[in-house]
Amino acid sequence: MPAIARSEPFRSAGSCPLGVCDGSGWILGPEDVARPCECRAERLNRGRSRGVSSVIPRKFQGVSFDRPPISDMARDFSARGAVSEIRSYLDKLDENLAEGRGVWLYGGPGTGKTTLGMLVSRMALEAGHSVAIYSLPKLLARIRRTYDAAPGGDSYLTFFERLTAVDLLHIDDLGAEKRSDWVLEQLYALVNERYESQRSILVTTNLDEPELKEQIGERTVSRLVEMCGSCMIPLHGDDHREPMQALAS
Repeated sequence: MPAIARSEPFRSAGSCPLGVCDGSGWILGPEDVARPCECRAERLNRGRSRGVSSVIPRKFQGVSFDRPPISDMARDFSARGAVSEIRSYLDKLDENLAEGRGVWLYGGPGTGKTTLGMLVSRMALEAGHSVAIYSLPKLLARIRRTYDAAPGGDSYLTFFERLTAVDLLHIDDLGAEKRSDWVLEQLYALVNERYESQRSILVTTNLDEPELKEQIGERTVSRLVEMCGSCMIPLHGDDHREPMQALAS
């Protein structure tokens, strides 16, 4: 499944996509003083995101404010406030990510949480930021696979460091996992590391705050509240997937 392409992809490890430096990421100036080329930040982002999933699922690759379902949500009384808050977050995307401010979308199934979350991740990728995108069950399965990694493969520590280094970690369906001590430990370690390093996180969940505390632990939720407190967005209304499900049945 193809990822959202960036506007200026690297042609090779030895070339500058901007045609400015010699491919090293540095520009030699007067008196042999070197300064970083603008392509260096892109190289660093690519390194941080290597080995994690940054693919926008096919269903959401065209997501936009100007297209359904988000354009429909913007006209819906129960959802237009959420669309407006996401637009405000994206208007200051670079600043929000630099400050470690995240997004928390919560509400019932089919209310548009995942769609709005994918819009944020798509815009972040297109702006050149590194993003890791996982549903929580898939993320936990991916972590478990590191335990059986072959020599030279991703170790647990390597994968964990990549998850904590990307500019935005997008976790869909938080709270859908089966609760266990191992799950609580993984979530706390991941959220706490991003909390301490001030790196943004985006979560979607069907659970409200008290229910999420019961499911993943108060310490983890407390950190998420602080990270996403300025952009905790409820979504109300009917399950918009139901008409499609009825046709399929």
